[in-house]
Amino acid sequence: MVVVAFGSNRGDRHRLILEAAEQVASFLSGFRLSSLIETAPVGAGTHGDPLYLNAVGVGESDLAAPDILARLQAIEQAAGRTRPYPNAPRTLDLDLILSGSEILETGNLQVPHPRFRDRRFVLGPLAGLAPDLIDPVSGMTVRELLARLTD
Repeated sequence: MVVVAFGSNRGDRHRLILEAAEQVASFLSGFRLSSLIETAPVGAGTHGDPLYLNAVGVGESDLAAPDILARLQAIEQAAGRTRPYPNAPRTLDLDLILSGSEILETGNLQVPHPRFRDRRFVLGPLAGLAPDLIDPVSGMTVRELLARLTD
C-alpha cells in the first residue's frame, strides 16, 4: 500500500487538496482519501502561520517510490508550491509516507517518511483508513504508532 499525506495552508485549501487527490487517484489504484482535518503548523518558525488542512490517501501502485515522488512533486508545482525557506506556508504539500514495505534512502527521498511516526495529523487520518498497516521500520501498526503519541 502507498500512503500519501496531503497538506495546505495557503489559498483554497479544501479545493487544492481535493484536486490533488483526484490527480493522485490517477496513478494509485483503489485510492481512498481520509477526512480532512485542520491542524496547527509544525516546525521552527511557524508560529503565527495559517492553519493547515490535512488528509491522508492510500492506494496501490506498481510504480517505484522515486517515480511516485516525482509525480507528487509535479502536482505540488502545478498547484503553485514554492519553497522559499524551510517550513514556509504552502499551497500544497504532498509527502510520500509509505511505499509498501520498501525502505529507501536517497538524496531527496526517504521511505518510510522519517517523521510520520510522530505526526498525529498523519497517523490519525491513516488509522481511519488502514489501522493495521505495518511500518516496515518499527514493525508497529499504524494503530500502535498512534496510541504511543503523547502530544
